[in-house]
Amino acid sequence: MAWLYLVLAGVCEIGWPVGLKLGWTDQGARPLWILFAIVSMSASGALLLWAQRFIPMGTAYAVWTGIGAVGAFTLGIIVFGDSASTVRMVSIALIVAGIVGLKIA
Repeated sequence: MAWLYLVLAGVCEIGWPVGLKLGWTDQGARPLWILFAIVSMSASGALLLWAQRFIPMGTAYAVWTGIGAVGAFTLGIIVFGDSASTVRMVSIALIVAGIVGLKIA
């Protein structure tokens, strides 16, 4: 169950950079997206807290941030048109390899 909490924490970790990205435009603040970011941060932290009761802190933190980084990276490409250069794709693959390695260990 702890790993499920950790994965859910990682998914919530994706939400806050998206909320912040959409929460401020050239036209000004968009409060609902900023609120979404705050709720995502809070849920992410709470789920990480629960996961760390059974998963070593260093492993939990690395997996949590890795899921958030990979998810935000992917959404950046798909939704926001960020670059999908070869170097960026290889770099994100290394992060995924690290997450898998920590789960296996």
